[in-house]
Amino acid sequence: MAELDLGELLAIGERAAFHGPPGRAVQALEQAVGVARDSGRSAEATAASWLLGLSLNAAGRYGHALEVLMPLMTSGEQTGAPPEVRLFAALAGATLGSVHRQLGMHETALEMDGRGFALTDGTGEPAFSCRLGLAADSVGLGDSSAAHDHADSAMRLLPDRPTEWWRQRVHYDWVRTEIALLDEDGEGAIDAADSAVERAERARAPRHVAKSLLFLGVAQLQQGLPDGASSLRRAATLAEGLGALPLVWPARALLGALLMDSDETESAASLGAARSAVLSIAGNLPVDLRNTWLARPDLAALLEG
Repeated sequence: MAELDLGELLAIGERAAFHGPPGRAVQALEQAVGVARDSGRSAEATAASWLLGLSLNAAGRYGHALEVLMPLMTSGEQTGAPPEVRLFAALAGATLGSVHRQLGMHETALEMDGRGFALTDGTGEPAFSCRLGLAADSVGLGDSSAAHDHADSAMRLLPDRPTEWWRQRVHYDWVRTEIALLDEDGEGAIDAADSAVERAERARAPRHVAKSLLFLGVAQLQQGLPDGASSLRRAATLAEGLGALPLVWPARALLGALLMDSDETESAASLGAARSAVLSIAGNLPVDLRNTWLARPDLAALLEG
């Protein structure tokens, strides 16, 4: 890969970020950032940095993702920042919101998404991503009304180009699922998650399929449907093949808990895989965030089990 030019590195990185293992994207994008900076191509370096932060987040390397994304967002907040820098700074804000949500830090996520949205003109992909992030943050904070408002605002930003915006529509379906779960609307949650699975499969985006299946499994379990275990198992298997640790641990933890009384062997294996993923993620976090994350009641119970 060392002999590839910048365009090839960016293409490989973007393809892997959205359609393959995020770890493969990291390798290509780290090189792309270096090549772009060395050749004075600041716009390409900015784009590659955001894709790199996104891929690190998807792989569960949260500490490294924060190191890449925070400078990118703050660069866009400087007076006189060029439009392309502000665009990727806003996207970085949305991705930083995702990192903090996955750590359970919803207030900080709300701040990141808000800062990202402030860098937009209220339209386009950056504004959509930040608005949708604000909806997801509100779900985490238990504020159904705000979640609905932000999700509705995000929906109005979706253009009528489903093929080009497949990823954004999958993300929208994820948030629709979360809101329905918060509202205890089991049927609505299953409908939204089913839509996400279908869109992701059509786009041939396995990581998005895995996360959609995770949401579907949770929604099915809420409705008491036996299909929940199958959805979680498929989500975990896909995520493990991709090295997508943020999806591995919840899918395996839920499956392990679900099977505890019916299949002790699979339950123990799943819980062990969940613990391993959690500890791998923790190893990439700075000490303060690591301690905060591992102190979460759900993770503390998992690790002590």
